[in-house]
Amino acid sequence: GGVPRRQTLDMLAAGGLAALMGSLTAGLARPAYAQDDDVVRIGYLPITDATALLVAHGMGYFEDEGLTAERPTLIRGWSPLVEGFAANKFNVVHLLKPIPVWMRYNNNFPVKLMAWAHTNGSALVVGGHTGIQDFSQLGGKQVAVPFWYSMHNIVLQYALKKSGVTPVIRSATDPLADNECNLQILPPPEMPAALASRKIDAYIVAEPFNAMGEMKAGGRVLRFTGDIWKNHPCCVICMHEAATTEKPEWTQKVMNALVRAQIYASQNRAEAALLMSKDGEGYLPMPAPIVERAMTHYAEDPAYIDSGAIKHADWDINRIDFNGYPYPSATRLIVDAMNDTLVGGDTTFLANLDPEFVSNDLVNYEYVKAALNAHPEWLNDPSVNKADPFVREEVLQL
Repeated sequence: GGVPRRQTLDMLAAGGLAALMGSLTAGLARPAYAQDDDVVRIGYLPITDATALLVAHGMGYFEDEGLTAERPTLIRGWSPLVEGFAANKFNVVHLLKPIPVWMRYNNNFPVKLMAWAHTNGSALVVGGHTGIQDFSQLGGKQVAVPFWYSMHNIVLQYALKKSGVTPVIRSATDPLADNECNLQILPPPEMPAALASRKIDAYIVAEPFNAMGEMKAGGRVLRFTGDIWKNHPCCVICMHEAATTEKPEWTQKVMNALVRAQIYASQNRAEAALLMSKDGEGYLPMPAPIVERAMTHYAEDPAYIDSGAIKHADWDINRIDFNGYPYPSATRLIVDAMNDTLVGGDTTFLANLDPEFVSNDLVNYEYVKAALNAHPEWLNDPSVNKADPFVREEVLQL
């Protein structure tokens, strides 16, 4: 359906990707490969999705590979991170998985998806003041998502539709029918405060902002997203395609360090949380207890099972897991789902996208596979399918 022009402009003003990319399109087509040195330059958001990038730096894994790495640069929102990557300020970033789809096929920007940054690691948090116990009760409510092109938006809209609620995108002051849920974009760091001040009723986001919502904003986890889409991807590690073709040795060394960091984080969750927190290396601006909750606190808490935040305890997942293999089945699901997901801006580019083509063209499997084979301990992460580690079936179940 068409969106009225005024509303489109409102959504773009609210930070929709289309606005950013519209302004960048001229510069996006042919990125100047400005930095020809081999320094690893990481841009990241202050979320646990960045764990592999931050731990690899903090533990000295890049140096172990013979690389020089600058201290990673903290960015407060998705749009400026994409902009910095497009301008080649950064050569390694984590992005919400649908963003590179959008960059490569709507803007012809030569981005390559190199690995998953993690699996799971997100949730939907409702305000304690709302009394919401179920997705069906999000009708008439305001919910914040981090970005239109996000796994969060896909999973949220799947759950809403399954629960008889229609997602809409309107001005926050427009009236809503009882079965309509209004979505708006908020940068993750702004979500807990917006919930505490009751500007929104709920938000869906990456950790540690769910843990922060619980501990600091009077929020409650309605549902963990990994409990709806089992071991879903969320953020992915991306590079410029030129690096993967012109600097294969450099690319492999970076991937080796990142896979090693994922294994460390999977096996040493509390230590990795402390390292990243402001009580450790200070990559994340949150104290260790909040980051540690986000990295560890899950099925051992019977309250989550009693409340229905976890309905599939038998799935044997964690609040966040660290399997880096980018399963083609999940890429295909995301490309399919994006066609059925309400977003702000022009989505015509999605209509002709073949999921099979995207899973082969967007993703580079070669470097991550070599790194995983060199570090077989990755197989011990609970989100890896032991029977056939490089193949899996997608499970979506409300």
